[in-house]
Amino acid sequence: MQENDGFIRSSAIDSLKGLQSWEERYKAIIALGKQMKPFPEEFKTDDLKVKGCQSQVWIKADLTADGRVEFLADSDALIVKGLVALLLSVYSGQTPQQILANPPEFIKELGFANYLSPNRANGLYAMVKQIQYYALAFEALQKSKL
Repeated sequence: MQENDGFIRSSAIDSLKGLQSWEERYKAIIALGKQMKPFPEEFKTDDLKVKGCQSQVWIKADLTADGRVEFLADSDALIVKGLVALLLSVYSGQTPQQILANPPEFIKELGFANYLSPNRANGLYAMVKQIQYYALAFEALQKSKL
């Protein structure tokens, strides 16, 4: 994880940018999803389910003792699982403030709007929105403890 011009970057984004064809990118995204940490079945609940996704997607977030947000996620669709893995490669381990200060510009940079179906693109933005909601909630929690 690194910051480039103030924006958080991940090696996953850099490797996807290096791929020429969308077929290669899709394969790499699916491979990212297969590398995710296992998501316990007991977390597959309605309150952790992302609203607005065609597929089932669950995102769980925890605030660590040092003020960073750790995400865990899963999906029932391979490509979507890869997309959420990409998001987690960028945002997991960051502070709420870093998450909120770094909009997902990489989605446009990688051309997802042109190559994902409208439903998948909407689902991707719903996942981003959920990550940002968690960050807002944790930021408020941190401020309330001051």
